[in-house]
Amino acid sequence: MARGLDLDLVEVAPAANPPVCRIMDYGKFRYEEAQKAKESRRKSTQVSVKEVKFRPKIGKGDFDTKVRHLIEFLDDGHKVKVTLQFRGREMAHPELGSRILDQVIEAVGPLGKIDSQARLEGRSMSMVMSPDKKAAEAARKAREAETSAAESGSAASVVVATETDDGPEESTIVSEEQES
Repeated sequence: MARGLDLDLVEVAPAANPPVCRIMDYGKFRYEEAQKAKESRRKSTQVSVKEVKFRPKIGKGDFDTKVRHLIEFLDDGHKVKVTLQFRGREMAHPELGSRILDQVIEAVGPLGKIDSQARLEGRSMSMVMSPDKKAAEAARKAREAETSAAESGSAASVVVATETDDGPEESTIVSEEQES
């Protein structure tokens, strides 16, 4: 029957009782399976791990810069390995390193969740953070709401400043700046 239709007889489930066979074009079937596999590989996203290195005696400006880069990596959807490197006598005070990592967690806030807690491995202490998409979306919406509220509030203060005639405009603007 398969030869008459110029198709192949393919055994689909040899372990079944009785074995299951289908009449199909096997070359076309293999091509379609390859296309499905290719499509699924194309849709999957590659998650890369970025690394940000800190030191126990890091300055405020350097700390802020590194945290800003860490937040950018999380916003891009990358996992981030936060490494704190110790040298010399710094190994005697691992609590300083855990304090720095706690500051990093506090600075990142809800944008990142901790995959692996900080642990000391040789001369370095490291933890892995991954992006928390729900929290990032909520934070973005809160920022948008805050900026729109600030814009509407400043427009209202301009209206109040132009409507009042009992004093100079400059004194009215200064008093409103003191309130906010």
